[in-house]
Amino acid sequence: MKSTCILIGAPIDTGQKREGCLMGPAAYRVAGLAQSLSELGHPVIDHGDVALAELDEHDCPNPAVHHLAETVAWTKALAMAGAAAMSEGVPIFLGGDHSLSLGSVAGVAAHAAEQGRPLFVLWLDAHSDYHTPLTTQTGNLHGTPVAYIAGRSGFDAFPPFPASVPAERICLYGIRSVDTAEHAGLLETDMTICDMRVLDERGIVAPLREFLDKVRAENGMLHVSLDVDFLDPGIAPAVGTTVPGGTTFREAHLVMEHLHESGLVTSLDLVELNPFLDERGRTARLMVELVGSLMGRKVFDRPTRSFG
Repeated sequence: MKSTCILIGAPIDTGQKREGCLMGPAAYRVAGLAQSLSELGHPVIDHGDVALAELDEHDCPNPAVHHLAETVAWTKALAMAGAAAMSEGVPIFLGGDHSLSLGSVAGVAAHAAEQGRPLFVLWLDAHSDYHTPLTTQTGNLHGTPVAYIAGRSGFDAFPPFPASVPAERICLYGIRSVDTAEHAGLLETDMTICDMRVLDERGIVAPLREFLDKVRAENGMLHVSLDVDFLDPGIAPAVGTTVPGGTTFREAHLVMEHLHESGLVTSLDLVELNPFLDERGRTARLMVELVGSLMGRKVFDRPTRSFG
């Protein structure tokens, strides 16, 4: 039986300072995400873009933090949308910068708690996103979701995270840019950290399979958060946080194919796509192709493409 895919647009670019991510949801739709999923036999329901309610005032002791009120409002709205969508199928959150995961994972976690099942999180990203509003030096809240999900302190302005995800159920996969403060914090946890050195030495598949085995052993639900900068900027230029040395086209598809074969993925974020920085929709199309692999497209199903 094919999963119903629930598309939820999150046009957010206030989690960082480079405008353009708010165009991400539209770019995914134009790049044919719904059609691609339908061709694979998945029913698709597009809930459109989430809208914000009136903003409340919030203060933060860290003067660097910006757009706190907007980020808190997005968190509340996306948590509500995500929790509701989990009962309909597999929610796919179309971002938007990575601050959307503050809300998307909160909604998913609330649903998992109601079901009495553990939630696991696979973070496909160049960055660890383990800052809090108190430790960030840039003030960019797209660098804080993993800390919020794991239950770190410093998120007083935000709703309490429902059923914080224990560190041993979080896997940071593909990271290659970690601030000193984040690094120190991560060393105090039992988080699974598969940085690019680990992947270079052990290969793409083995560390991923080990984490998926843990999810399966505990009958867990798996949220995947896919950041464009997980990919090498040579193949995915449409991101404001490029870090050289990311995954290749083939490696990224291999990750998605293994996730599909596991049958464990219950929700998905697509984040940090900035169409203003793209080359003729190249990155948006690649992300749509990766979702296709995650949802069941095989390598021999892919047609030859021409950019002429």
